[in-house]
Amino acid sequence: MADTIRQNEAIPSAYPDAPDTLSTAAAALDADFIWQRIESYIAHRWTERDIEWIVEGPGIWNPSLTPATISTVEIWQANAWATVSLDPSPFGGYELPGCGPYRIAGTVGGGDVPAAVVEAFRRLAEYMAGKAGKPGASSERIGAGSISLSHRRSPSWMAEAMQNSGAGDLLRSYRRA
Repeated sequence: MADTIRQNEAIPSAYPDAPDTLSTAAAALDADFIWQRIESYIAHRWTERDIEWIVEGPGIWNPSLTPATISTVEIWQANAWATVSLDPSPFGGYELPGCGPYRIAGTVGGGDVPAAVVEAFRRLAEYMAGKAGKPGASSERIGAGSISLSHRRSPSWMAEAMQNSGAGDLLRSYRRA
């Protein structure tokens, strides 16, 4: 099996639009930032951008992002990149006949954003728009006379946003293999 040594993914010119159903606080967040969080969690892209992989073989290689369109494949020989053609593998992807390294370039992304992904965006945005409380505090206690209100929050609440918001469950079928 061939190994991907490096992946260079360009930033797209634009991300998909944020859903219209966001609260005021969630709509005020940077939508590109939320799309970047989602894309770091999954292997699918909906906006086209350039991609380049450096791969060592031999063996079968599949693009780690989808949908992918391969435009050029080169192998490092005699201190220079030389264009080669790869045969498709019966298991998907391509058959790399030698050790390489190979430089595979093309684009990834395209298609309409599915409803489940739009809902994952909404859930993640709403979670991230939640009140953070006092910076650095994992618990707060407010008292006024005989009335007391206490609140505890995990110190890692924002780092766990994908799972705690429910967005991760909706994105399960788009995860990396």
